[in-house]
Amino acid sequence: MYVVSLHYDLRPLAEVDAQVEAHRVWLDRRYAAGDFLASGPKVPRTGGVILVRAMPRERLDALLADDPFARAGVARHEVIEFVASKQHPAVAATGLFDATG
Repeated sequence: MYVVSLHYDLRPLAEVDAQVEAHRVWLDRRYAAGDFLASGPKVPRTGGVILVRAMPRERLDALLADDPFARAGVARHEVIEFVASKQHPAVAATGLFDATG
């Protein structure tokens, strides 16, 4: 699984805000496809976080390249991959964190 940390340090926040609606539509598509598990802004609002189910890294990179924030050059993505070696039983039953994705 992955933790994706978005950083709004490339452009002024007003330029980020101009892309928020398109970014949310993109997020909705990824949720509908079952790729994303949770997302939201950082506090303070210096970026955001997306929790992503296990999948091949190349697929994640392609998804992130399609993010309107990335396409507009207003945010950068930092990807942290990890193996969830311990999980709540309800989460483990979903298989979303399986390393095979």
